Amino acid sequence: MTLSEIDKTWDLIVIGGGITGAGVFREAVRIGLKVLLVEQNDFSWGTSSRSSKMVHGGLRYLKEGRFLLTRTSVHERERLLRESPGLIEPLEILVPVYSDHGPGKQALSLGLSIYGLMAHEKQHTYFESREFTAMVPGVREDKLVGGFSFYDAQVDDVRLVLRLIHEAVLAGGTALNYTQVKEILRDNKGSVYGVTLSDFETGESVEVQTGTVINATGAWAEKLHPSPKEGLHLRPLRGSHIILASDALPITRAISFIHPEDNRPIFATPWEGGILVGTTDMDHGQDLSHEPYISDEEFFYLLEGLRVHFPSLSITEDQCLSTLAGIRPVLSKGKLSPSKESRESVIWMDKGLVTVTGGKLTTFRKMAFDTLKAAKPFLPSSIRIVRSQAVFTKVPVNLSEQDMISKETWRRLYGRYGLSAADVVKDSDSRDLEKIPGTNTIWAEIRFAAKHEKIRHLSDLLLRRVRIGILTPEGGKEYMDRIEKLCQPILSWDDRKWCDEKSIYETLWKSAHRIPKR
Repeated sequence: MTLSEIDKTWDLIVIGGGITGAGVFREAVRIGLKVLLVEQNDFSWGTSSRSSKMVHGGLRYLKEGRFLLTRTSVHERERLLRESPGLIEPLEILVPVYSDHGPGKQALSLGLSIYGLMAHEKQHTYFESREFTAMVPGVREDKLVGGFSFYDAQVDDVRLVLRLIHEAVLAGGTALNYTQVKEILRDNKGSVYGVTLSDFETGESVEVQTGTVINATGAWAEKLHPSPKEGLHLRPLRGSHIILASDALPITRAISFIHPEDNRPIFATPWEGGILVGTTDMDHGQDLSHEPYISDEEFFYLLEGLRVHFPSLSITEDQCLSTLAGIRPVLSKGKLSPSKESRESVIWMDKGLVTVTGGKLTTFRKMAFDTLKAAKPFLPSSIRIVRSQAVFTKVPVNLSEQDMISKETWRRLYGRYGLSAADVVKDSDSRDLEKIPGTNTIWAEIRFAAKHEKIRHLSDLLLRRVRIGILTPEGGKEYMDRIEKLCQPILSWDDRKWCDEKSIYETLWKSAHRIPKR
């Protein structure tokens, strides 16, 4: 769909195709509004494809006294686990206790007990050092007292965003990627009456009418709506990760450890076939329109943390598959260190423009409800915000039978694609139902995404629709011929276009997902 083909009048326009915008879009369509969502880049291009992939309550926020934020996050985590099987799954996390650094056994036990109470069940267990080392091969044994096990949850952040958008579109919404809002239009009283849209790549533009605009652009929010609170502004903070091959760190559960340099918690988590390690917390001084990338300082900081806690494994940069950096939209008065800044969300209103920013991935749905409640004075009077419905359409209890696909793979597909899961594997031969080496992705997902999920560039396909660009060596370079063969009949790119896209993708990967060398 081009800009010239879209309707010219809307109840609501949502700007921003990350988790916050997608959550608002889904709930706004559900209550019967005519909604347009626009994203200036690709869906989930920003922070929502570069998170730690965790749906968690924020155990460390208890230490900072942010009990309400933690309780809300735990409540949302439990709800998402119930309503999103195959997409959001339980994650067991192990925490070693050492006598020479980090929180002690009593402090951790108290924190985990409070955490469990918020979930209405005990979710942690303590293990003596011998039991703990058997669970985590290679972990540092010197001064190890023991360790805890507790539970949070894990997600593919992009697939969460895409499923929200997909279900909203099926319910009547319209979503466009690579579409900018060039201007918010106001009448002589300052009230919003529309926006000017522009295709980010072709330059085609159009004016559309609406009385309500949701600004859900994350770290970009103040470009559309400067903070109305004196001294409180968005502080872009970069969180970076490294992704290891699974054999470099042979763990089957996540492990959280305290970095000896600054006492920050670091996670190493099995994810989609690799091991995700992070995250850092640094001020980001680069242009927000450019792809963020890990600094050498962050990379070797994470690597050093691994070496300290897994000394016998001798993990090196050569075992890294890729890196990943994202920008957190954190509201700040500029007085705290990055790690101590609040992750609370805020909502600002200005005569039909409602801005929502800050917050956490876990609480996206609460943020959506709060935002729509704030926008209600500008919306049709008949709307009623309903919080009781499940976030996603329920998928079949009895998964489809196909000998070549395991029940675990079906569960994963239904979690990511909802009722479209059967279409992912439709007409696929046995080779296309195999997993791409080193990942949990099957080849058929690439073809499905190319056909149905608004691909404009190879990076859209390999870095977001599927994640093989960060889970396989050199961004999936060895699979390019097969990917082209799968997708060329669908995307209708000629040989020159494919050549250009591969070149652009390779340059992008080397810039944004590079592996620094000493």
